[in-house]
Amino acid sequence: MNHEMTLGLLILIPAFAGFACLLMPSLRTALGLMCAGVFGTAIIGLFAITSVLFEHHILYAAGQWLFMDALSAYNYFVMLLIFCLSSIYSCVYFRAEMEHHNLTINQIRLFTCLWCEALTAMTIVLLSNNLGIMWVGIEATTLITAFLICVHVSRESLEAMWKYILICSVGVAFAFMGTLLAAASAKGVAFGNHNALLWTTLRTNAAALNPTLIKAAFIFLLVGYGTKAGLAPMHTWLPDAHSQAPAPVSAIFSGFMLNAALYCVMRYVPIVETATGNSSWGLNLIAGFGIISIMTAAVFILFQTDLKRLLAYHSIEHLGIIALGLGLGGLGTFAALFHTLNHSLCKTLSFFAAGRLGQAIGGSHDMEKMNGSMRISPVWGIGIFCSILALIGIAPFALFISEFQLLKAAIDKGATVSLVLFLLGAGIVFIGALGHAIPLAWGRPHSTAPVSRASFVEFILVFAPLSILLLLGIWMPQPLQSALNASADVIRNTVSASASLQGGLP
Repeated sequence: MNHEMTLGLLILIPAFAGFACLLMPSLRTALGLMCAGVFGTAIIGLFAITSVLFEHHILYAAGQWLFMDALSAYNYFVMLLIFCLSSIYSCVYFRAEMEHHNLTINQIRLFTCLWCEALTAMTIVLLSNNLGIMWVGIEATTLITAFLICVHVSRESLEAMWKYILICSVGVAFAFMGTLLAAASAKGVAFGNHNALLWTTLRTNAAALNPTLIKAAFIFLLVGYGTKAGLAPMHTWLPDAHSQAPAPVSAIFSGFMLNAALYCVMRYVPIVETATGNSSWGLNLIAGFGIISIMTAAVFILFQTDLKRLLAYHSIEHLGIIALGLGLGGLGTFAALFHTLNHSLCKTLSFFAAGRLGQAIGGSHDMEKMNGSMRISPVWGIGIFCSILALIGIAPFALFISEFQLLKAAIDKGATVSLVLFLLGAGIVFIGALGHAIPLAWGRPHSTAPVSRASFVEFILVFAPLSILLLLGIWMPQPLQSALNASADVIRNTVSASASLQGGLP
């Protein structure tokens, strides 16, 4: 299979599967086709990822408007992992919803269609070499996922959906202005107009770009894409959207959609560094937003009563940690990418647990009513308790390792202020989240509801992510380390000597 066909199929398979889901006659067939589309895409995607990360190829298609390099391959792997886990979980979650007559078959058809189309839109973001098409992909994720928020139609979910659309649309408009300014910065550079927004072209010719325009572009882009990534102070849509969306939707929001927006910022870092001749100007801006996000989340985490809103503020905190690592550069870039994987896995598990525990107590996510979750559902109780422990950086979970790497990066760079503020924010989060987690797991149950017994699939959904997080906390496989280094090199604007600029699948 040639690489043009491969990259095309990664977009077309979930797109066609989504439309086909609208024709399915039952819950089982709709969810089955959705999973087939996601896993079929994942199988083909793994061939492409292997070719890029381990055979050192860069894949091109559609006149080089689509491509996959190490950075996009790594992020695409994380996305496929989250979508595959969340698709399996969706079958469990919505079967319970249908049993309690909370959803109709038409709502399930719409969900499965939008789910596959969301995968399509995020794939376009990751595979786009054209920065304008990348922006289109982010805008598409806003329009598609907005309707996933209100699968359960209520006044609160509709309000959350409109808040999400309005705030993210303003953010995406800022990103559009930044994209136009980036194109304008290339005026006078000797390459065709059809190549003016190709990332590979801009990176190669970055030294010839107008530094003033590219700085203005990056400010707009950071604010715009940062809004979609949930960075403070543009984060206000995120707690409402998470609290009202079904648990599988919250999982892909926090597990990957926020990462996709931050990925767009990562793409501009090497261009801005070269164009401005100042390797710290753009990185300092990113680190600043990271610190603001960590401190904002730390304060709000202390006072949460709704479990899903608590987890939403953890998303803001950890996207801030990723942004801080990216802003520190060097080892911090490696740590940021490693933390991306760790946070995605952990947050996906935590929303899975929140959703199933909420179903067990009648649909509420009030933490007081969820007290004693170990008795309500032992498997999911372990899931939520351990995932919160991982989120606050308890060893030996992998998040502790990536945060430790970030601390080392701050010390190596002499970023004392960032180091102190990060430790202060992390300390507040540790105390606040642990204060929520202990009664949530071991407190006296609010009701005498019967114990909810987990199936084998649910057991796997809890302990597979936990096992990976524990394993990565004590040992990093060499292939993962190589993939992280190759991805970090793209952001740091260095090219591995073994990397091939052209290539394809065998």
